[in-house]
Amino acid sequence: MNHLAFKAGPLDLVDAIMSAAGEHGWEPLYQDRYPHAGGPDHYAGWLQNSAGFKAEVVADDS
Repeated sequence: MNHLAFKAGPLDLVDAIMSAAGEHGWEPLYQDRYPHAGGPDHYAGWLQNSAGFKAEVVADDS
């Protein structure tokens, strides 16, 4: 398994989760392509914790 993806609600909630992630032990990934690292029609943030576990936080609107 590469990662787990979670529906996070509206775009602004994805942004809020991504902004707060570092305070909870998660490092944002692909920041140079945020929020469209998964493609132009896919609004999501990608995170990784210290154990190497990756999570994708996906907007409902994407």
